Amino acid sequence: MTEPSKQPHHGVPEHQPAAGGIAARARAAAGGPQYLSGLNPEQREAVETLDGPVLVLAGAGTGKTRVLTTRIAHILSQGRARPYEILSVTFTNKAAREMKVRLGQMLGQAVEGMPWLGTFHSIGGRILRAHAELVQLKSNFTVLDVDDQVRLLKQLLQAENIDDKRWPARMLAGLIDSWKNRGLTPSQVPAAEAASFGNGKGGKIYATYQERLKILNAADFGDLLLENIRLFRENPDVLRQYQNRFKFILVDEYQDTNVAQYLWLRLLSQAPTRPGRALSDVIPGRLDPPVIPGHAEGMNPESRGEEDSAPDSGSALSAHPAITENAATAPPKNICCVGDDDQSIYGWRGAEVDNILRFEHDFPGAKVIRLERNYRSTGHILAAASHLIAHNEGRLGKTLRTEDVDGEKVTVTGSWDSEEEARAIGEEIEELQRAGENLNDVAILVRASFQMREFEDRFVTLGLPYRVIGGPRFYERAEIRDALAYLRTINSPADDLAFERIVNVPKRGLGDATVQMLHDHARKRRIPLFEAARAVVETDELKPKARGSLRDLVAQFDRWRAQSEVTTHTELAEIVLDESGYTEMWQKDRSADAAGRLENLKELVRSMEEFENLQGFLEHISLVMDRDGDAGDEAVSLMTLHSAKGLEFDNVFLPGWEEGLFPSQRTLDEQGRAGLEEERRLAHVGLTRARRRAKIYFATNRRIHGTWSTTIPSRFLDELPAHNVEITESKGGSGWGGTGGYGASRFDNLESFGSSYATPGWQRAQANRNRGGGGFEERQSAFSGSRSDASSGGFGRNKRGPMVIEGELVAKSTGTVSEFSLDDRVFHQKFGYGHVVKIDGNKLTIAFEKAGEKKVVDSFVERV
Repeated sequence: MTEPSKQPHHGVPEHQPAAGGIAARARAAAGGPQYLSGLNPEQREAVETLDGPVLVLAGAGTGKTRVLTTRIAHILSQGRARPYEILSVTFTNKAAREMKVRLGQMLGQAVEGMPWLGTFHSIGGRILRAHAELVQLKSNFTVLDVDDQVRLLKQLLQAENIDDKRWPARMLAGLIDSWKNRGLTPSQVPAAEAASFGNGKGGKIYATYQERLKILNAADFGDLLLENIRLFRENPDVLRQYQNRFKFILVDEYQDTNVAQYLWLRLLSQAPTRPGRALSDVIPGRLDPPVIPGHAEGMNPESRGEEDSAPDSGSALSAHPAITENAATAPPKNICCVGDDDQSIYGWRGAEVDNILRFEHDFPGAKVIRLERNYRSTGHILAAASHLIAHNEGRLGKTLRTEDVDGEKVTVTGSWDSEEEARAIGEEIEELQRAGENLNDVAILVRASFQMREFEDRFVTLGLPYRVIGGPRFYERAEIRDALAYLRTINSPADDLAFERIVNVPKRGLGDATVQMLHDHARKRRIPLFEAARAVVETDELKPKARGSLRDLVAQFDRWRAQSEVTTHTELAEIVLDESGYTEMWQKDRSADAAGRLENLKELVRSMEEFENLQGFLEHISLVMDRDGDAGDEAVSLMTLHSAKGLEFDNVFLPGWEEGLFPSQRTLDEQGRAGLEEERRLAHVGLTRARRRAKIYFATNRRIHGTWSTTIPSRFLDELPAHNVEITESKGGSGWGGTGGYGASRFDNLESFGSSYATPGWQRAQANRNRGGGGFEERQSAFSGSRSDASSGGFGRNKRGPMVIEGELVAKSTGTVSEFSLDDRVFHQKFGYGHVVKIDGNKLTIAFEKAGEKKVVDSFVERV
């Protein structure tokens, strides 16, 4: 509710200095405010245009954050509103904090009185808590995180007898989140979408889930806006209260808003409704397609196609046919949206670029101000980025310019394969470093996370420090650590940390109690966890189901260890990931990042090819993982293009500009022309991250989905202006010619690798490949037979000698004489009292008084 001290006093009109009066003349004599100094004419216009709707089209590097904060300062200094009468929404807490800091520097303590400056969800949550009872919640409701949300959905799936392996709860959580991002309540979800999950029960579970949240006095992240929209629609008096309160509304990154955020803003941005007036008259409609300059009003460009230009039948906008153009009869409030339609790159998570494209349609009479002067990049970079993005049809149009020098041209470099690409970029970075460049000013922006692996390996070889922005480094990703844990356990059964990590991954019914039992036994017998498992499965300590699962796992590792003697380590890795069920686990996972995890696993297997054996590969990984520099140290930044939004660097490398990778084939298949335009916007974002140098690379051969294939350079390369681009030759060496399984091999020219590859292991790998084979053929010829010969016991000389510690451990676990004797009376914590009837090493068969005859390990019983 409105605080009493802040209730508007309708009987006393608000005072504004009269034009030409004493107050106005005195204010003018004081001179212009300091915060306006340094603004260019377009920025100043955006700051000083306070009345009516304003759209500020702010290109990359044009100072949009400064415009937004200065506009707030101007509103306050001109006395147009009090701090608590300004609603200013951002997308991230970081952006909100930055705005508060800048305002504090401009206005001192005024920022402390701005309670409505924050993210969409933080402000939505605050409104919801003030009126929780109106949406069947209490003011102390809990906001569930994703894990809690998934746990609740699992309970509902079980209640509906739906197999959560076929229909994962995490997939349903993502589906519900997408519905909420589109402003859809359970009754508004299109029937086809509601039936797409859980054998047609998706919509029903969504409704049950919302009911369950109310019982638990909880809301999820999507509810913070969805319930706000419901609150405003069902309670016009509450909406009127906030419409009266907010005299100015400011929105940052408007191009990234989704439908729910759009609806929430549009409700608040209308003039207060008269009591009794239907909300359908003031909620704007979007049944018409966006009006794009250069085309007939109300018509989409022909190239967008019928499918793209059709109204969205799956959002709250079309779920309310009563939402019409009658909103135009109510004058809009003073709303200012700042954004860049050319940087709308988050469509995959619900962002609607049409929100910004149709701003003038939603707010008749809106003023559009274009900020086109770039303060970041040089002339050639801006010209290339502007020429590229001009190929998009769905944009409002602007051309970035600079008053800086033209600088270096954008370079485009082709390489033979992705490894040569990594080598060339590594050498260029070393050249920049020798020339005095700070590594903090160097970034590599990739389209997909799996591309990072090759760069990480190359940087370790060169000794170049690096940091991964927006996610873990390649070998620190959960799926990679899991796969490595399997391989480490095969290589060294005594690696307890590795075995414990994957003993129940994927789920095998081996919970914490089982692992604790294995630890207890391992400590008492002073043996590794794996050997403790081998011993325990021969007893009755575990329940039959858990014992069976653990026995199967031990047998699998024994089989994989035997196969490692006769199989290449790359093939072994594929076998392990398949037979363990790990690959299948991610194939069944319907979450958004599951496909990326599978790609990372394929990249891991591919990375093993460079090493002679599994031991050498694991040693290399230990070197990679042991490179933790201080946060303040110089380091190359490695990230995806999506993570680079809002960042800038002197030197930007853009590898992987190939068809299928960039633009992404998956995006093109799923979204058609709209997807292509978003990919082009992503390329534009990548180029405009560069201040002085932008360097594009593509590879002729790249391994995708586990197989090498010849790639086609990205169509975006032909969309760059020739005048601003320079073609350069790769500095990573060349591998032209030769005969390989997929074309010319990178191993054909040893000199291209440099001295850092002159290790004995690398030379052996080089020699093996030049003979047309590899490590596998070499080992196979040693025992002059097929794998069947080896499997039948003919390992002979090629079998690796056993590690001494393993031999000692095996001997200790199997040959130890028990301290117990026949007929000893003993006590077991689980089975009670009994006496020993048989002894086999450290395994005892005991006839228990109540549990009957059981086989246990002697470390679990006490003599009485």
